[in-house]
Amino acid sequence: MVELIAHGVYLIDGKTVADTSSVAPDEARENTIAYQILRKHDVDGSKGNKLRIRFDAMVSHDITYVGIIQTARASGLETFPLPYAMTNCHNSLCAVGGTINEDDHVFGLSAAKKYGGIYVPANQAVIHQYAREALTACGNMILGSDSHTRYGSLGNMGVGEGGGELVKQLLKNTWDINAPEVVLVWLEGKPRKGIGPHDVAISLVKAVFESGFVKNKVLEFAGPGVKDLPIDFRNGIDVMTTETTCLSSIWITDEKVKEYFEMHNRPQAYKELKPGHVAYYDSMVRIDLSSQESMIALPYHPSNAVSIHELQENPEKVLKAIEEDTKKRFGDKVHPDLLSKIRGGKVYADQGIIAGCSGGTYDNLSEAAAILRGKSIGNDYFTMSAYPQSTPVYLATTRNHIAEELLEAGVVIKPAFCGPCFGAGDVPSNNGFSIRHTTRNFPNREGSKPGQGQISMVALMDARSIAATAANGGVITAATDIDYTDDHKPYSFDGRIYEKRIYNGFGKADLSVELRYGPNIKDWPRMFPMQENMLLELAAVIHDPVTTTDELIPSGETSSYRSNPLKLSEFALSRRVPEYVGRSKRIQADDLARRDGKLTEDLKKALAVAGTSAESTSFGSCVFANKPGDGSAREQAASCQKVLGGDANICYEYATKRYRSNCINWGIVPFTIGPDTPFEYEAGDYVFVPGIRAAILDGKEQVEARVITRDGRSTPIRLYFKNLTEDERQILADGCLMNYYKNRK
Repeated sequence: MVELIAHGVYLIDGKTVADTSSVAPDEARENTIAYQILRKHDVDGSKGNKLRIRFDAMVSHDITYVGIIQTARASGLETFPLPYAMTNCHNSLCAVGGTINEDDHVFGLSAAKKYGGIYVPANQAVIHQYAREALTACGNMILGSDSHTRYGSLGNMGVGEGGGELVKQLLKNTWDINAPEVVLVWLEGKPRKGIGPHDVAISLVKAVFESGFVKNKVLEFAGPGVKDLPIDFRNGIDVMTTETTCLSSIWITDEKVKEYFEMHNRPQAYKELKPGHVAYYDSMVRIDLSSQESMIALPYHPSNAVSIHELQENPEKVLKAIEEDTKKRFGDKVHPDLLSKIRGGKVYADQGIIAGCSGGTYDNLSEAAAILRGKSIGNDYFTMSAYPQSTPVYLATTRNHIAEELLEAGVVIKPAFCGPCFGAGDVPSNNGFSIRHTTRNFPNREGSKPGQGQISMVALMDARSIAATAANGGVITAATDIDYTDDHKPYSFDGRIYEKRIYNGFGKADLSVELRYGPNIKDWPRMFPMQENMLLELAAVIHDPVTTTDELIPSGETSSYRSNPLKLSEFALSRRVPEYVGRSKRIQADDLARRDGKLTEDLKKALAVAGTSAESTSFGSCVFANKPGDGSAREQAASCQKVLGGDANICYEYATKRYRSNCINWGIVPFTIGPDTPFEYEAGDYVFVPGIRAAILDGKEQVEARVITRDGRSTPIRLYFKNLTEDERQILADGCLMNYYKNRK
């Protein structure tokens, strides 16, 4: 169904794939849609290997926009130079924390008025649906402080990054990247009835994630299979490309995209996008949509997938492997019991959720309602909720009897909210098994707390199969195995509620407006510049294959403190290495004492072994992980480390560019080590990096360092810091992005 072609290919006239051409690859790559857009947004206007991009619009949600604006203010923000939409879809469930969530929302509205922004009130739309409806345009680029910023199916390249990159755009600077490779995703055939976008997306992620086949590359979708896919179907595949670890995505555009923009009262946003006469792609993914199966992505990653039929054939083997993985991850703290979900040879789910930027589309809800028409989800343990992704979508489901049929079947309908996707809503019971049409099923993304003995698990499925499961008493069921007819009316957008509720202040900045602060909104603490040498103490050593940003800084209710850097940092690595915060605070206290001329005995010994002075050598904490940073773009995964005195990370590779960029923008040196270099050290051991400031500023890409163990043994280690721009090197030397801008005022 999914075939990977590792060598370069040419696409001739958008129709024929060929292995060779008389046109050189570098020349023909410029004819891809991706490069047509990237070159248009490169401020240097050259065709070189370095790109400096300015975006057409930006989006943030209420976990990230306060920190972005606070950082930009401290760095010299005047007004928003481009449309910047702030949605309130992540912390709109104000169940804990008193006023702090709504205080942030009020702050966001005041910032939109002061600086000329767009403010989308709580429950009006999830971030990416609002961007699709109101900000996208063919040939444009949007930057978002959320990893699922993907609008390629509408002809608009989307990029998800940490807040620091948005700050740069607000200050009229650029997003700097190496010219990326482009992968052709060639779609053929037509999906069978019952197959939905999540089935295709899960299969794509399964095929490419583990090998890194498309990591940091642009996916370009084309082929005869595109024309038969509705826009919601395309959007549902496109938003999940984030889970492949690609850089961005773009699709050919056609009459259906044109109709989409016309329906949303923005016909001027459409233009035809297609590759040039001869376009070169560095590799290719061929997808036969006609052979697509109904899929289930099992805990704990969208790539851990099998077909639903495969699960049905051997449920004991599949679920036992998940139990063993859970025990390996969390040890004796939890007691997973997935095998109890097998009854009479069938696998039962406890909960079904259709939500967010991937699940809550009109078409998904329409087909789910058709499947559940006249049926019941039952009055037993199985429960089900659906979240339309925007008020216009919600309104259409009520007018066209979709909401009515879902409610009659026992489904609870809730307003636009991203909570079920990151653990802030519909948390299952302990040992609950939830099936969800959302974007992720990482550990803790469903809201459980393994450190407190809780465990529940999420599998990803398409809305159609979730509805089929609900109609079958909670038995995991493929939608291709049932008969149904979806005769609901096609979607029709009505934007009047947006006109009544959304504040659109772009181009109307009023600097006399006072920002409204709640007591939980705090400024960033002082951050120090890099010194001549660096001494690091390992505060956490993690040998998991991949460490997600949700492990680095848990989501869910902890995000309520997103605007209070000191408070939020208390949760760093709390569900993976609970000792990390205490260790980091002690290291930070020792460094502050060093700056006052007072050295602890342990620090004296380490400096003596290193042969350096306390005056010329900074002292900070460090995290080692094999491959950190998969998942969310939330900059807090790095900023919390910095707030606690983190000076560097060491790993074999960074899971995503966005996490590495977050580290750089917060002054955390992104060290890597060679793939064959063993790292058999423990928390409490030291790493001494001599001459690091000069090495960074002189453009070097490696340094000879030493690991000093607690018993005084010293071992050489080579640390790399490759592919840093000149600005990034200065940011690291200055200590963080805010210091960088302050020093240039």
